[in-house]
Amino acid sequence: MATLTIAAAQFAPADDPVANLATVRAAAVDAAARGAALLVTPEYTSYFTPEIDDRFVAAAQPLDGRFVSELGDIARDTGIALVVGIAETTDIPGKFRNTLVAVLPSGELAAAYRKVHLYDAFGSRESDRIESGDPEQLPVFELGGLRIGLETCYDLRFPEVTRRLAAPEFGAVDVVLIPAEWVRGPGKEHHWRTLLTARAIENTVWVVGVGQTPPIGIGGSVVLDPSGVAVAAAGATPGTLTVTIDTAVTETVRQVNPSLSLRRYDVALRALPGGPAQA
Repeated sequence: MATLTIAAAQFAPADDPVANLATVRAAAVDAAARGAALLVTPEYTSYFTPEIDDRFVAAAQPLDGRFVSELGDIARDTGIALVVGIAETTDIPGKFRNTLVAVLPSGELAAAYRKVHLYDAFGSRESDRIESGDPEQLPVFELGGLRIGLETCYDLRFPEVTRRLAAPEFGAVDVVLIPAEWVRGPGKEHHWRTLLTARAIENTVWVVGVGQTPPIGIGGSVVLDPSGVAVAAAGATPGTLTVTIDTAVTETVRQVNPSLSLRRYDVALRALPGGPAQA
């Protein structure tokens, strides 16, 4: 059995990477003071404007660029790992990647996940500006004896993403981190919390959802245990949740509800009409 204390910091990133790095550093210092071994921040932490346009493309940086390098410095200085959403450069003109990076306390990059399911819904068109990630990615890293999986925002609406991370033959993760910019709108808070809870229950894993705060996002960051119980939750204002993940709780839940071992279907990639395969 293992435990890991995770901090989830929700805020509204600005259109200024330097200011956003200062926000991450302050949150990391606070998280470390609370005893956390890992800090998670929202989608688009490196840069955000309400419209995904040429400014995002111009602000994007490579994984070996200044923003991720500074994250490495923050991780080393505070002694905790970081999972942060960034705008990453790509070779496709006029586009960027919506990427999560996991940085270890040593400053080493442990994982990078490029968002697979782009937000072409509710009147938005992320695919106009964002390059979709490879659906064969399995973004999992280890920290403190736990296996941690990554997905981003709209991925949450596709249950097979979390199932693949949790399934023993694939990711076998103990906890799933879901940084998001869950846009405000009718019923959106209900969608966010319901989907997060379902992913925890059906996969018997810990789930950490971390959202941007208003005026665009809903906030609503939450940590759910493997039975779907919210052990910590936030409203719409900036702030940080701190929770200790305990795999002993996971084992207890799985003894009662062995849904992963009883399932009869596998997860497979499928080709989209006119596009690449999607998970």
